[in-house]
Amino acid sequence: MGGQRLLEDPARPATPARVLGEIRALGFVQLDSINVVERAHHHILWTRLHAYEPHTLDTLQRRGQVFEHWTHDASVLPEEAFPHWRCRFGHVAWGSWLRERMGKDHKQVAAAVLARVRDEGPLMARDFERSGEKSGKWWDWKPAKAALEFWWRTGELAVARRVNFQKVYDLTERVLPRVHGVPAPAREQHVDWACAAALDRLGAATPSEIARFWGTVTIAEATAWCKAAAADGRAERVRLESVAGGAKGAPAATTAGSLASPKPGIAIVGWQRRVRRLPDAPSDMRLLSPFDPLVRDRARCLRLFGFDYRFEAFTPEPKRRYGYYVLPVLEGERLVARVDPKMDRDTGTLRVRAMWWEAGQKPTKARWAALERAIERYAALNGATSTDIARSERPS
Repeated sequence: MGGQRLLEDPARPATPARVLGEIRALGFVQLDSINVVERAHHHILWTRLHAYEPHTLDTLQRRGQVFEHWTHDASVLPEEAFPHWRCRFGHVAWGSWLRERMGKDHKQVAAAVLARVRDEGPLMARDFERSGEKSGKWWDWKPAKAALEFWWRTGELAVARRVNFQKVYDLTERVLPRVHGVPAPAREQHVDWACAAALDRLGAATPSEIARFWGTVTIAEATAWCKAAAADGRAERVRLESVAGGAKGAPAATTAGSLASPKPGIAIVGWQRRVRRLPDAPSDMRLLSPFDPLVRDRARCLRLFGFDYRFEAFTPEPKRRYGYYVLPVLEGERLVARVDPKMDRDTGTLRVRAMWWEAGQKPTKARWAALERAIERYAALNGATSTDIARSERPS
Protein backbone atom coordinates (compact mmCIF):
# COMPACT_ATOMS: atom_id res chain seq x y z
CA MET A 1 0.00 0.00 0.00
CA GLY A 2 2.94 2.33 0.49
CA GLY A 3 3.85 2.09 -3.20
CA GLN A 4 0.24 2.82 -4.10
CA ARG A 5 0.26 6.01 -1.98
CA LEU A 6 -2.51 4.81 0.32
CA LEU A 7 -0.64 5.32 3.60
CA GLU A 8 -0.38 9.10 3.24
CA ASP A 9 -2.83 11.53 4.81
CA PRO A 10 -5.59 12.15 2.21
CA ALA A 11 -6.34 15.51 3.85
CA ARG A 12 -3.16 17.05 2.39
CA PRO A 13 -3.60 20.07 0.09
CA ALA A 14 -4.14 19.05 -3.54
CA THR A 15 -2.05 21.62 -5.39
CA PRO A 16 -1.15 20.92 -9.05
CA ALA A 17 2.42 20.17 -7.94
CA ARG A 18 1.21 17.63 -5.38
CA VAL A 19 -1.18 15.99 -7.84
CA LEU A 20 1.67 15.70 -10.33
CA GLY A 21 3.78 14.19 -7.57
CA GLU A 22 1.10 11.56 -6.94
CA ILE A 23 0.99 10.64 -10.64
CA ARG A 24 4.76 10.33 -10.70
CA ALA A 25 4.76 8.21 -7.56
CA LEU A 26 2.05 5.91 -8.91
CA GLY A 27 3.69 5.71 -12.35
CA PHE A 28 0.43 6.35 -14.17
CA VAL A 29 -3.28 6.81 -13.59
CA GLN A 30 -5.69 4.75 -15.68
CA LEU A 31 -8.34 6.59 -17.69
CA ASP A 32 -11.87 5.32 -18.12
CA SER A 33 -14.84 6.75 -19.97
CA ILE A 34 -17.66 5.29 -17.86
CA ASN A 35 -19.41 8.11 -16.01
CA VAL A 36 -22.12 6.36 -14.01
CA VAL A 37 -20.21 8.05 -11.17
CA GLU A 38 -17.13 10.33 -11.30
CA ARG A 39 -14.67 8.96 -13.83
CA ALA A 40 -11.99 6.56 -12.63
CA HIS A 41 -8.92 8.78 -13.11
CA HIS A 42 -10.38 11.53 -10.96
CA HIS A 43 -11.51 8.98 -8.37
CA ILE A 44 -8.01 7.47 -8.15
CA LEU A 45 -6.42 10.84 -7.46
CA TRP A 46 -9.17 11.91 -5.07
CA THR A 47 -8.70 8.74 -3.00
CA ARG A 48 -5.19 9.96 -2.20
CA LEU A 49 -5.98 13.68 -2.01
CA HIS A 50 -9.53 14.43 -0.87
CA ALA A 51 -9.15 18.10 -1.83
CA TYR A 52 -8.41 17.10 -5.45
CA GLU A 53 -10.53 18.78 -8.12
CA PRO A 54 -10.87 17.33 -11.64
CA HIS A 55 -9.77 20.55 -13.37
CA THR A 56 -6.30 20.05 -11.87
CA LEU A 57 -5.57 17.15 -14.22
CA ASP A 58 -6.61 19.33 -17.16
CA THR A 59 -4.19 22.00 -15.92
CA LEU A 60 -1.31 19.52 -15.87
CA GLN A 61 -2.20 18.29 -19.35
CA ARG A 62 -2.34 21.81 -20.78
CA ARG A 63 1.09 22.50 -19.28
CA GLY A 64 2.54 19.42 -20.97
CA GLN A 65 3.46 17.89 -17.63
CA VAL A 66 1.47 14.72 -18.29
CA PHE A 67 0.50 12.87 -21.45
CA GLU A 68 -1.96 10.19 -22.47
CA HIS A 69 -1.05 6.84 -23.94
CA TRP A 70 -1.40 3.10 -23.45
CA THR A 71 -0.08 1.12 -20.54
CA HIS A 72 -2.22 -1.99 -20.17
CA ASP A 73 -5.03 0.47 -20.99
CA ALA A 74 -5.41 4.18 -21.72
CA SER A 75 -3.61 6.12 -19.00
CA VAL A 76 -2.15 9.46 -17.94
CA LEU A 77 1.63 9.42 -17.40
CA PRO A 78 4.20 12.05 -16.34
CA GLU A 79 6.01 13.73 -19.23
CA GLU A 80 9.42 12.27 -18.33
CA ALA A 81 8.12 8.79 -19.23
CA PHE A 82 7.42 9.86 -22.82
CA PRO A 83 10.76 8.69 -24.33
CA HIS A 84 10.00 5.18 -23.09
CA TRP A 85 6.69 5.25 -24.90
CA ARG A 86 8.50 5.80 -28.17
CA CYS A 87 9.31 2.10 -27.87
CA ARG A 88 5.60 1.43 -28.41
CA PHE A 89 5.00 3.71 -31.38
CA GLY A 90 6.32 1.17 -33.88
CA HIS A 91 3.79 -1.40 -32.65
CA VAL A 92 0.46 0.32 -33.12
CA ALA A 93 -2.40 -1.40 -31.32
CA TRP A 94 -5.18 -2.37 -33.75
CA GLY A 95 -3.12 -1.05 -36.69
CA SER A 96 -4.98 -3.01 -39.34
CA TRP A 97 -8.28 -2.26 -37.62
CA LEU A 98 -7.59 1.48 -37.85
CA ARG A 99 -6.59 1.22 -41.52
CA GLU A 100 -9.85 -0.53 -42.28
CA ARG A 101 -11.79 2.32 -40.62
CA MET A 102 -9.93 4.85 -42.77
CA GLY A 103 -10.99 3.00 -45.91
CA LYS A 104 -9.16 1.99 -49.06
CA ASP A 105 -7.50 5.40 -49.34
CA HIS A 106 -6.16 5.21 -45.79
CA LYS A 107 -2.79 6.75 -46.63
CA GLN A 108 -4.37 9.81 -48.19
CA VAL A 109 -6.91 10.11 -45.35
CA ALA A 110 -4.17 9.90 -42.72
CA ALA A 111 -2.00 12.46 -44.51
CA ALA A 112 -4.89 14.89 -44.94
CA VAL A 113 -5.90 14.67 -41.28
CA LEU A 114 -2.34 15.24 -40.08
CA ALA A 115 -1.96 18.22 -42.43
CA ARG A 116 -5.12 19.86 -41.03
CA VAL A 117 -3.89 19.53 -37.47
CA ARG A 118 -0.50 20.91 -38.45
CA ASP A 119 -2.06 23.90 -40.22
CA GLU A 120 -5.06 24.63 -38.00
CA GLY A 121 -3.90 23.61 -34.55
CA PRO A 122 -5.76 21.45 -31.99
CA LEU A 123 -8.73 19.57 -33.47
CA MET A 124 -11.31 17.04 -32.30
CA ALA A 125 -12.89 14.22 -34.28
CA ARG A 126 -16.10 16.25 -34.54
CA ASP A 127 -14.17 18.92 -36.47
CA PHE A 128 -14.10 16.53 -39.42
CA GLU A 129 -17.19 15.80 -41.45
CA ARG A 130 -18.53 12.26 -41.41
CA SER A 131 -18.15 10.22 -44.56
CA GLY A 132 -18.91 6.63 -45.45
CA GLU A 133 -21.25 4.12 -43.88
CA LYS A 134 -21.50 3.14 -40.25
CA SER A 135 -19.04 0.41 -39.34
CA GLY A 136 -21.04 -1.26 -36.59
CA LYS A 137 -23.09 -0.42 -33.53
CA TRP A 138 -20.10 -0.55 -31.15
CA TRP A 139 -17.41 1.12 -33.27
CA ASP A 140 -19.02 3.73 -35.46
CA TRP A 141 -15.70 5.45 -36.19
CA LYS A 142 -15.49 7.78 -39.16
CA PRO A 143 -12.23 7.70 -41.19
CA ALA A 144 -10.92 10.96 -39.72
CA LYS A 145 -11.35 9.69 -36.16
CA ALA A 146 -9.42 6.54 -37.05
CA ALA A 147 -6.68 8.68 -38.61
CA LEU A 148 -6.41 10.86 -35.51
CA GLU A 149 -6.09 7.73 -33.38
CA PHE A 150 -3.49 6.31 -35.74
CA TRP A 151 -1.31 9.39 -35.48
CA TRP A 152 -1.79 9.50 -31.69
CA ARG A 153 -0.77 5.88 -31.27
CA THR A 154 2.29 6.38 -33.47
CA GLY A 155 3.34 9.47 -31.54
CA GLU A 156 2.88 12.14 -34.23
CA LEU A 157 -0.09 13.57 -32.35
CA ALA A 158 -0.74 13.91 -28.63
CA VAL A 159 -3.83 14.66 -26.60
CA ALA A 160 -3.63 18.34 -25.70
CA ARG A 161 -6.71 18.26 -23.47
CA ARG A 162 -10.20 16.80 -23.31
CA VAL A 163 -13.61 18.46 -23.74
CA ASN A 164 -16.40 16.41 -22.15
CA PHE A 165 -13.93 13.55 -22.23
CA GLN A 166 -13.49 13.88 -26.01
CA LYS A 167 -9.86 14.09 -27.10
CA VAL A 168 -8.40 17.28 -28.54
CA TYR A 169 -5.41 16.34 -30.71
CA ASP A 170 -2.38 18.43 -31.62
CA LEU A 171 1.16 17.86 -32.84
CA THR A 172 3.23 16.18 -30.15
CA GLU A 173 5.95 18.82 -30.48
CA ARG A 174 3.41 21.46 -29.47
CA VAL A 175 1.84 19.44 -26.64
CA LEU A 176 5.05 18.06 -25.11
CA PRO A 177 7.71 20.61 -26.08
CA ARG A 178 10.22 19.54 -23.42
CA VAL A 179 10.34 15.82 -24.22
CA HIS A 180 9.02 15.24 -27.74
CA GLY A 181 12.51 15.22 -29.24
CA VAL A 182 14.14 12.92 -26.70
CA PRO A 183 15.04 9.67 -28.49
CA ALA A 184 13.69 6.32 -27.43
CA PRO A 185 16.00 4.21 -25.26
CA ALA A 186 17.35 0.92 -26.55
CA ARG A 187 15.11 -2.04 -25.83
CA GLU A 188 17.32 -3.37 -23.04
CA GLN A 189 17.36 0.07 -21.40
CA HIS A 190 13.58 0.26 -21.56
CA VAL A 191 13.19 -3.21 -20.05
CA ASP A 192 15.56 -2.29 -17.21
CA TRP A 193 13.67 0.96 -16.54
CA ALA A 194 10.22 -0.63 -16.76
CA CYS A 195 11.02 -3.55 -14.47
CA ALA A 196 12.91 -1.48 -11.89
CA ALA A 197 10.19 1.20 -11.82
CA ALA A 198 7.46 -1.42 -11.48
CA LEU A 199 9.24 -3.23 -8.65
CA ASP A 200 9.85 0.03 -6.80
CA ARG A 201 6.08 0.62 -6.73
CA LEU A 202 5.08 -2.97 -6.05
CA GLY A 203 7.68 -3.60 -3.35
CA ALA A 204 7.69 -7.34 -4.00
CA ALA A 205 6.25 -9.15 -7.00
CA THR A 206 6.36 -12.07 -9.37
CA PRO A 207 7.80 -11.57 -12.87
CA SER A 208 4.31 -11.68 -14.34
CA GLU A 209 3.13 -8.93 -11.97
CA ILE A 210 6.11 -6.80 -13.00
CA ALA A 211 5.35 -7.37 -16.68
CA ARG A 212 1.68 -6.46 -16.19
CA PHE A 213 2.45 -3.21 -14.39
CA TRP A 214 3.22 -1.08 -17.47
CA GLY A 215 2.17 -3.53 -20.13
CA THR A 216 5.32 -2.75 -22.15
CA VAL A 217 7.55 -5.77 -21.43
CA THR A 218 6.95 -9.48 -21.84
CA ILE A 219 6.90 -11.98 -19.01
CA ALA A 220 10.03 -13.53 -20.47
CA GLU A 221 11.82 -10.17 -20.37
CA ALA A 222 10.65 -9.54 -16.81
CA THR A 223 11.76 -13.02 -15.72
CA ALA A 224 15.22 -12.49 -17.19
CA TRP A 225 15.46 -9.06 -15.56
CA CYS A 226 14.50 -10.46 -12.14
CA LYS A 227 17.15 -13.13 -12.41
CA ALA A 228 19.84 -10.61 -13.37
CA ALA A 229 18.75 -8.04 -10.75
CA ALA A 230 18.90 -10.64 -7.98
CA ALA A 231 22.29 -11.86 -9.17
CA ASP A 232 23.90 -8.40 -9.14
CA GLY A 233 22.31 -7.24 -5.88
CA ARG A 234 19.75 -4.77 -7.25
CA ALA A 235 16.90 -6.87 -5.85
CA GLU A 236 16.32 -9.66 -3.36
CA ARG A 237 14.87 -13.08 -4.01
CA VAL A 238 11.81 -13.73 -1.85
CA ARG A 239 8.88 -16.09 -1.62
CA LEU A 240 5.48 -14.46 -1.74
CA GLU A 241 2.57 -15.65 0.34
CA SER A 242 -0.77 -15.98 -1.38
CA VAL A 243 -2.71 -14.31 1.44
CA ALA A 244 -2.84 -10.83 2.94
CA GLY A 245 -0.82 -10.13 6.03
CA GLY A 246 2.21 -8.06 5.12
CA ALA A 247 2.96 -5.39 7.69
CA LYS A 248 1.40 -2.01 6.89
CA GLY A 249 -0.14 -3.37 3.74
CA ALA A 250 3.16 -4.47 2.20
CA PRO A 251 3.28 -7.64 0.11
CA ALA A 252 3.57 -10.67 2.36
CA ALA A 253 7.15 -11.72 1.63
CA THR A 254 9.79 -13.77 3.37
CA THR A 255 13.41 -14.45 2.58
CA ALA A 256 13.96 -17.13 0.00
CA GLY A 257 13.63 -20.65 1.29
CA SER A 258 11.84 -19.93 4.56
CA LEU A 259 8.42 -21.05 3.28
CA ALA A 260 7.71 -24.37 1.62
CA SER A 261 5.06 -23.53 -0.97
CA PRO A 262 4.61 -19.77 -1.70
CA LYS A 263 5.41 -18.31 -5.12
CA PRO A 264 8.98 -17.29 -5.86
CA GLY A 265 9.36 -13.59 -6.46
CA ILE A 266 11.63 -10.62 -6.11
CA ALA A 267 11.65 -7.59 -3.79
CA ILE A 268 13.36 -4.24 -3.52
CA VAL A 269 16.62 -4.27 -1.61
CA GLY A 270 16.00 -3.65 2.08
CA TRP A 271 12.27 -4.33 1.83
CA GLN A 272 12.00 -5.32 5.49
CA ARG A 273 13.55 -2.04 6.62
CA ARG A 274 11.30 -0.11 4.24
CA VAL A 275 8.20 -1.83 5.63
CA ARG A 276 9.16 -0.92 9.19
CA ARG A 277 9.43 2.75 8.22
CA LEU A 278 5.99 2.93 6.64
CA PRO A 279 3.28 4.82 8.51
CA ASP A 280 0.16 3.07 9.71
CA ALA A 281 -2.71 3.02 7.24
CA PRO A 282 -5.49 5.57 7.81
CA SER A 283 -8.25 3.84 9.74
CA ASP A 284 -11.17 5.43 7.89
CA MET A 285 -12.88 3.43 5.17
CA ARG A 286 -12.31 4.51 1.58
CA LEU A 287 -14.13 3.59 -1.61
CA LEU A 288 -11.68 2.60 -4.37
CA SER A 289 -12.06 2.94 -8.11
CA PRO A 290 -12.34 -0.36 -10.02
CA PHE A 291 -9.05 0.68 -11.67
CA ASP A 292 -7.21 1.80 -8.54
CA PRO A 293 -3.56 0.65 -8.50
CA LEU A 294 -4.34 -1.50 -5.46
CA VAL A 295 -6.91 -3.63 -7.29
CA ARG A 296 -6.37 -3.22 -11.05
CA ASP A 297 -4.18 -6.37 -11.20
CA ARG A 298 -6.99 -8.73 -10.19
CA ALA A 299 -4.74 -11.77 -9.70
CA ARG A 300 -2.34 -9.83 -7.45
CA CYS A 301 -5.27 -8.38 -5.51
CA LEU A 302 -6.55 -11.89 -4.84
CA ARG A 303 -3.08 -13.07 -3.80
CA LEU A 304 -2.44 -10.21 -1.41
CA PHE A 305 -5.88 -9.55 0.03
CA GLY A 306 -7.97 -12.64 -0.68
CA PHE A 307 -10.33 -10.24 -2.49
CA ASP A 308 -11.80 -11.80 -5.63
CA TYR A 309 -12.80 -8.77 -7.65
CA ARG A 310 -14.35 -8.67 -11.10
CA PHE A 311 -15.45 -5.56 -12.98
CA GLU A 312 -18.92 -6.46 -14.21
CA ALA A 313 -19.90 -3.43 -16.31
CA PHE A 314 -19.42 -5.49 -19.48
CA THR A 315 -21.00 -8.63 -18.02
CA PRO A 316 -24.62 -9.24 -19.11
CA GLU A 317 -26.86 -8.17 -16.24
CA PRO A 318 -28.30 -11.65 -15.53
CA LYS A 319 -24.76 -12.96 -15.04
CA ARG A 320 -23.56 -10.25 -12.66
CA ARG A 321 -22.97 -11.31 -9.10
CA TYR A 322 -22.81 -7.81 -7.65
CA GLY A 323 -23.50 -4.93 -10.04
CA TYR A 324 -22.56 -2.69 -12.94
CA TYR A 325 -19.90 -0.48 -11.31
CA VAL A 326 -19.09 -1.97 -7.91
CA LEU A 327 -16.41 -0.29 -5.80
CA PRO A 328 -14.10 -2.11 -3.35
CA VAL A 329 -14.03 -0.72 0.19
CA LEU A 330 -10.67 -0.34 1.94
CA GLU A 331 -10.55 -0.31 5.74
CA GLY A 332 -7.05 0.21 7.05
CA GLU A 333 -5.07 -2.50 5.27
CA ARG A 334 -7.94 -4.78 4.25
CA LEU A 335 -10.58 -4.87 1.55
CA VAL A 336 -13.71 -5.50 3.59
CA ALA A 337 -16.79 -4.66 1.53
CA ARG A 338 -18.27 -3.63 -1.83
CA VAL A 339 -20.77 -0.97 -2.81
CA ASP A 340 -22.78 -0.46 -6.00
CA PRO A 341 -23.22 3.32 -6.60
CA LYS A 342 -24.85 5.39 -9.31
CA MET A 343 -25.01 9.15 -9.58
CA ASP A 344 -28.49 10.49 -10.31
CA ARG A 345 -27.53 13.81 -11.85
CA ASP A 346 -31.12 14.94 -12.35
CA THR A 347 -31.70 15.03 -8.60
CA GLY A 348 -28.11 15.47 -7.41
CA THR A 349 -28.34 12.20 -5.48
CA LEU A 350 -25.68 9.53 -5.12
CA ARG A 351 -27.63 6.28 -4.90
CA VAL A 352 -25.96 3.22 -3.42
CA ARG A 353 -28.15 0.39 -4.59
CA ALA A 354 -26.47 -2.31 -2.51
CA MET A 355 -23.61 -2.90 -0.07
CA TRP A 356 -21.98 -6.23 0.77
CA TRP A 357 -19.50 -7.20 3.47
CA GLU A 358 -16.80 -9.72 2.64
CA ALA A 359 -16.97 -13.17 4.18
CA GLY A 360 -15.65 -13.10 7.73
CA GLN A 361 -16.27 -9.38 8.19
CA LYS A 362 -18.65 -8.57 11.03
CA PRO A 363 -20.97 -5.68 10.11
CA THR A 364 -21.19 -3.97 13.47
CA LYS A 365 -23.13 -0.77 13.98
CA ALA A 366 -19.85 1.17 14.13
CA ARG A 367 -18.64 -0.31 10.85
CA TRP A 368 -21.94 0.46 9.11
CA ALA A 369 -21.54 4.04 10.28
CA ALA A 370 -17.93 4.17 9.03
CA LEU A 371 -18.98 2.82 5.64
CA GLU A 372 -21.77 5.37 5.36
CA ARG A 373 -19.30 8.16 6.21
CA ALA A 374 -17.05 6.93 3.42
CA ILE A 375 -20.00 7.01 1.02
CA GLU A 376 -20.84 10.57 2.09
CA ARG A 377 -17.26 11.66 1.35
CA TYR A 378 -17.41 9.94 -2.03
CA ALA A 379 -20.72 11.69 -2.73
CA ALA A 380 -18.90 15.02 -2.41
CA LEU A 381 -16.47 13.99 -5.17
CA ASN A 382 -19.49 13.34 -7.39
CA GLY A 383 -21.00 16.71 -6.62
CA ALA A 384 -24.00 15.09 -4.93
CA THR A 385 -26.19 17.13 -2.63
CA SER A 386 -27.77 14.05 -1.05
CA THR A 387 -27.30 10.30 -0.74
CA ASP A 388 -29.71 7.37 -0.87
CA ILE A 389 -28.10 4.31 0.68
CA ALA A 390 -29.65 0.86 0.60
CA ARG A 391 -28.19 -1.88 2.77
CA SER A 392 -27.90 -5.43 1.47
CA GLU A 393 -26.84 -8.83 2.63
CA ARG A 394 -23.95 -10.60 0.97
CA PRO A 395 -25.03 -12.54 -2.15
CA SER A 396 -24.95 -16.30 -1.85
